[in-house]
Amino acid sequence: MVKAGIFGISGYAGQKLVEILKNHPEVEIIFGFVSPEEESIHISEIIPKVKGEINFVCENEVKWEKVEKADIIFLALPHSVSMKFVPEILKRKKKVIDLSADFRFKDLKVYEKWYTKHSCPEFIKYAVYGLPEINRNKIKDSFLVANPGCYPTSVILGILPLVKKNLIDEDIIVDSKSGITGAGRKVTSELLFAECNENIRAYKVGAHRHQPEIEEILNTLSGKNFNILFVPHIVPMNQGILSTCYLKLKKEISEDELCSIYKEFYKDEPFVRIMDYGISPSVKNVFDTNYCDIGFKIVDKNKLVVISAIDNLVKGASGQAVQNMNIMSGFCETIPFIK
Repeated sequence: MVKAGIFGISGYAGQKLVEILKNHPEVEIIFGFVSPEEESIHISEIIPKVKGEINFVCENEVKWEKVEKADIIFLALPHSVSMKFVPEILKRKKKVIDLSADFRFKDLKVYEKWYTKHSCPEFIKYAVYGLPEINRNKIKDSFLVANPGCYPTSVILGILPLVKKNLIDEDIIVDSKSGITGAGRKVTSELLFAECNENIRAYKVGAHRHQPEIEEILNTLSGKNFNILFVPHIVPMNQGILSTCYLKLKKEISEDELCSIYKEFYKDEPFVRIMDYGISPSVKNVFDTNYCDIGFKIVDKNKLVVISAIDNLVKGASGQAVQNMNIMSGFCETIPFIK
């Protein structure tokens, strides 16, 4: 039985971690910490649905004696906060899965350009980018996993087979639409119900911090220099991401060949589902699952549209984190997602 602790348990990702892990037969959640700005609170007051199943108080300061009793720590914390705790946790020889961006970038200059000055850059070289479909073997032996961003997960999985086969030009346009939980639990005027309901809006056009993350991973995998024009949108739903990628093919390929490329590439991946040709995936069909559904269609012979759908809190965050924990712990990768 793996004993797990969660930093940032009151956020959307932290709460989703609890919901998933409580159904995992090989895991016991032994503690959760909330922000110092919050009051210590019983877990059942944060997540009423676990009342009677999980029984501990989530404290607003780190108790290192509790960390000592855990085997694996999930950091569901804001960017720039996770790195404050990683050195102390690793010093205690605990495995870490960080859901923030603090250890996703190998290029320190890129991280500091888009986020903030890094307080422990010496640990970056040990971190493994936690997308199982590309790094499963590295994740297996890692003690520090950087869980990918939600948008990058949807985009990278959507176009990865084409990148690996060098079938597309390096200039890519991505239009992504996310549910409101993707913005976290912070209280801002633009996230009020009256602002989001019956509304859709683009934000951080060409300036979202997930853009360089997508570029770095694709460039690392291909040895090329992909340029992503990334436009995210907020849509009035709680969970989910639909990413539409506009690509230019380097050569003409048939519909059958395209389908074969995707199905062969993902044939052993339990959480990637390929749609029939021309069928678009739907956010509704991946809600509260760890699946990524991918569809595609060729337009005008050399243009290709690839569409992917994930749940931003599951495959885009906490579900992927649990998938990574399973790999690190030697468990079946699909527990508890697939019965």
